[in-house]
Amino acid sequence: MKKLIIAGAIALASVAAQAKDIVDTAVAAGSFKTLVTALQAAGLVDTLKGKGPFTVFAPTDEAFAKIPKADLDALLKDKAKLTAVLTYHVVGGKVLAKDIKPGKVKTVQGGELALATTGGVTVDGAKVITADVLADNGVIHVIDTVLMPK
Repeated sequence: MKKLIIAGAIALASVAAQAKDIVDTAVAAGSFKTLVTALQAAGLVDTLKGKGPFTVFAPTDEAFAKIPKADLDALLKDKAKLTAVLTYHVVGGKVLAKDIKPGKVKTVQGGELALATTGGVTVDGAKVITADVLADNGVIHVIDTVLMPK
């Protein structure tokens, strides 16, 4: 029994030690199924598995559920628009919550996100509900709303 417990602890430690990029981290969290599906549809999985570092403002499945189903289905079928929406959620570099300052920040898409820190961190009005989910190639900040480029 003791050997079994030790073997289990070693196996758990080796899983924890395996590299997890932003995509793997999102998949493991379990609350980003729609985001991962969208990343696959847009062909962005390999990009977010890349070296980075990236800061991703990741909408939850509940955030995607706020979009009417017909609109979401249409977005998932329009690769160019979907790519623009998804890359609007990504900023180059690894920015932790403690380093976020109010103001504008340029996205990978080319637009700008408005960051605010009064009463918690917000991004274009979306609330950061969980900050600093670390990945090997960056950081994820979980948000409650899907951001749309202007």
